[in-house]
This record gives sequence, C-alpha cells and structure tokens, in this order.
Amino acid sequence: MAVKIFIKRRVTGKESIELSLLLQKLRGLTLNQSGYISGETLRRIDRNDEWMVISTWRSVEDWNKWVNNDRRRVVQAEIDALLGTETEYAIYE
Repeated sequence: MAVKIFIKRRVTGKESIELSLLLQKLRGLTLNQSGYISGETLRRIDRNDEWMVISTWRSVEDWNKWVNNDRRRVVQAEIDALLGTETEYAIYE
C-alpha cells in the first residue's frame, strides 16, 4: 500500500531561498529512488515561514531505504543545519 510522508519545515527570511535550493537538490536525488511515486513542495500562505513537502512512496520500506540513503543524509544535514532543528516527518497510509 502506498504511503504519504508529510515533512514540515520552518525557516525565515533569506534562508527560504537556500531551503528552496536544497529541496530542489533533494528532489533531484529522490527521482531515481526505487518506490518513489511523487512529491510536491508547498509554502503556507498565511505563515510564509512554514514549508510542507508531501512525498508519496510505494511502501514504508521504500521510504525507509531513502531515509537511510547516504546522499540524502548529506543534503538533509544541510537542511537541518539551516533550520537549526531536525526536520519533522509524519507517515500516513
């Protein structure tokens, strides 16, 4: 059964541009992953510091393989450093 991953991040000011570039880099890496179906990046209208990525995967196992991918971890570490906190993930089926 397919799963959706909701990834919430908060960033302000000029860091928004850097976050956008890092998310594009991460998306580029994601496109080649087994089990990846789709993804979209949204920016909240009433709170422009909040970003949501919704990622759809064939299975939670495919998602977990991606989470543990070394190339993803490098980019994710850059994102967390920019945010000053760890990214929040929620998995739904």
